Amino acid sequence: MQRVRLQPSRRRGVEERCTPDAFRKPMHPTVSTAARPQTSPYRWTMLAALWFAYFCFGLVNGSLAPLIVRIGEDLALSRSALGLIMGAWALVYIGAAMPAGTAIDRFGTRVGIAMGVVLIAVSALARSLADDFWTLFLSVAVFGLGGPLVSVGAPKVIAQWFSDNERGTAMGIYMTGPYLGTALAFATANSVFMPLFGDSWRLTLGAFGLFALVAALGWSLVARAPAADRREPEDGRGESGIGAFVDLIRVDLVRAILLCTLVAFMFSHGVMAWLPTILAARGLDAVSAGLWASVPTLFGVASNLIIPRFATPERGMGILAALYGCLVIATLLLAFAEGAGLMLGLTLLGIARIIGTIMLLILMQAPRVGAGNMGAATGLYFTIGEVGGVIGPTLLGAVADLTGSYISSVLTLNVLAVVLVAMMVPLHRARERSRAADRLSLA
Repeated sequence: MQRVRLQPSRRRGVEERCTPDAFRKPMHPTVSTAARPQTSPYRWTMLAALWFAYFCFGLVNGSLAPLIVRIGEDLALSRSALGLIMGAWALVYIGAAMPAGTAIDRFGTRVGIAMGVVLIAVSALARSLADDFWTLFLSVAVFGLGGPLVSVGAPKVIAQWFSDNERGTAMGIYMTGPYLGTALAFATANSVFMPLFGDSWRLTLGAFGLFALVAALGWSLVARAPAADRREPEDGRGESGIGAFVDLIRVDLVRAILLCTLVAFMFSHGVMAWLPTILAARGLDAVSAGLWASVPTLFGVASNLIIPRFATPERGMGILAALYGCLVIATLLLAFAEGAGLMLGLTLLGIARIIGTIMLLILMQAPRVGAGNMGAATGLYFTIGEVGGVIGPTLLGAVADLTGSYISSVLTLNVLAVVLVAMMVPLHRARERSRAADRLSLA
């Protein structure tokens, strides 16, 4: 049989499209063909290991808050000092997220996520050995080095292993991990582990660190690259270095998502940091305020399991707009409603906690992203987002100080929610321009 050697054409004309080999193999690798999502059942094993890694992320992150008063007493730390310590990881996270994205794209998710969970474990174990402000501050700061490797690597795993129609469900499942990890830390730190370890907060934090080490070991044993990446490793990896970030920022849809992300993180971090205090200011006692403040977390778990499966490329924008609308209504109810109305507002806040997942799904669909550059894209997402995460709580506290009322802080949240609704217009236009460009390139 005569062998036909394929000669790549320099122009996309009829001749190129009609050659016999063109129907068997693409002329050059693209994100949609080279980084093809897998359909192997093993993808669910990957998802389970990823969920446990992210669960330990939340477990260690939430372990300090229920013990903070006892730790402050033992180490003779003021409330201001404890506040700085608890925020140490977020400051490091801002600077580490983009390098983490580059590392994930260059070295792969198996190595990157394993290293991230190991650093999270080191953070927890180092906290158990802290004896003053600086040792505890630096121990918490280490979490800001490991956390981005997990949160940036996780969407890349989903992009590699799951098809477009399954990604929403997969992301919804793994996003319950940090919620449940934090909830478990809050529920068991003082009621189970402290009594078990003779009222020792050090052994309690150390135990949470051991959970993270187990997760790191489990991920290292289970994780592997999809078959497509093993056959064509150069296609499963995106461009590395600053060039990857520059190329992504040039995309209209990516810029629009990042702007929405900044405001969305301002809202989410602000409301969750101040929610118990706001509820207490509304007249609830401390115990009731804590219980009611947990309502958004519970509904957030449910929304992560239910909503993402419906967030297909055709429905994602509409779902995002509806969730922003929930925030507008929720903040008004939080400011002025009582009883059942207030509970409805908290429920809407919980349902809307899926916003970050929906935005990541839309980001996956942006030009030049795909599985290959998902690490860099998610690094940008969390870098910009955590800037908002630092600004949000600070802004709400400053507004409360200036006005002497937490109601004004809630109304500030309402303004942010309205801004997010308004941002749907440029976001929708950017997505339509992206789709038009895709159709033109295929014509």
